[in-house]
This record gives sequence, C-alpha cells and structure tokens, in this order.
Amino acid sequence: MRKRAHKYGSANVIGANVERLRKQRNIKQKDFIASLQLAGLDVNPTSYSKLEGQIRTATDKEVYAIAKVLGIPMEELFLYKEVVTPQHMSQITEKVAVECAVSSI
Repeated sequence: MRKRAHKYGSANVIGANVERLRKQRNIKQKDFIASLQLAGLDVNPTSYSKLEGQIRTATDKEVYAIAKVLGIPMEELFLYKEVVTPQHMSQITEKVAVECAVSSI
C-alpha cells in the first residue's frame, strides 16, 4: 500500500482513523468508495481522499456510512488516540472556535 504523500490536515478528527481502519482491513480506497456509494453516500474519489487526509470536514451522513461499511460503532472513528494527539486536537478546537465565531457574526 502507498504511504500518504502529504501530512494530515486539521479539518476533521476521523480522517486518519478511517484510513487506518480501511487499511487494516486491506480495503483499497476505490473499493471502499464503491461500498460507500452502494450504502447511499454520494462521494467521489477526490472528495473522499480529502476526507481521509483531513483536508475537509466530514458530514454526519459520511460518519454514519463509513462506520456502517467498516462494521464499527461511529464512536470508534473518534477514539484512536495515537492519531489525534493533544496538539492536533488543540489545533482542531481552535479552528472550530474560529469558524463558530465567524458564522455567528
């Protein structure tokens, strides 16, 4: 399997976990995307890659469908502590606070 070419972003907390869980199950990204599409999620490879890379946010529908396809509870997507470090979580929290402040204006 190919290694990630770019560092993870900070737009979501589940992307790295989704990638790790998918790879643990030896599922190719294109096959996983096809499974998500069969589950009713309208996602294309570029958009999905950005989700895994934590470059874009994940919708509630995506979190639900990903957990369903992986056969895990949704909470598990948020729990992997080695990926979501305190520093990373701090960056995410800061970004969310800024986005909330901007959207409330």
